[in-house]
Amino acid sequence: MIALTLFRLAAFARSHRVVRALLPVLVLLALAYGVRAPLGQEVTALTDTAVLLVPLLAWSARSLLDTEPDQQRAISATAVGSPSREVAAGLLAALVVTSAFAALALAWGLLLGVSELPPRGALAAAIALHALSALAGTALGALTSRPILPSPALSIMTLVLGFLAMLLVSLSPAAWLTVPLGGWMRAAADGLLTDGLPWLAVPSLLWPLLGLAAYARLRRARP
Repeated sequence: MIALTLFRLAAFARSHRVVRALLPVLVLLALAYGVRAPLGQEVTALTDTAVLLVPLLAWSARSLLDTEPDQQRAISATAVGSPSREVAAGLLAALVVTSAFAALALAWGLLLGVSELPPRGALAAAIALHALSALAGTALGALTSRPILPSPALSIMTLVLGFLAMLLVSLSPAAWLTVPLGGWMRAAADGLLTDGLPWLAVPSLLWPLLGLAAYARLRRARP
């Protein structure tokens, strides 16, 4: 399974889809951190970027999972011994890519986007939010990938609308029904992110994990 994961990462890089996935992330970072965040606003700036990264990371995960032709996916499942391992290898490769892009965004923000490093607790919270952003993006990208939604137009539309729905619901009283992206931003703006992170982390982990489980189940139903 690890060999298949590395194979998919190599194919993603050789096909130059990685460039298509990375460019929107670089554009976002250039715009978000074109001017350094003023003193006291470091955590807010980092949090807003973590939220805006979600659809771009979903696009990256979708691009990686779409790289392999359908016939090759069937061959890969046979090679690793079971469809479950093939699915897991794809998700692991997608998570590696989204985590790398999220780490790049965090490093860019800390080096070029803030006036000074936030306190240790706030910095740990910002790191956690970027990790949660990578997980949420992986789940959304997987659920809109070609094995689940064969139509490219429907896939892209679902990805964009899925992120917008996630954001709008998270700003409503029913925020617990999705990843609380709005809760991340509110907590950061109010200076409560460090204390509120444990409560925000529960749904932020739960819904992406449920999304990945749904993807695995759908893949078993549609090999």
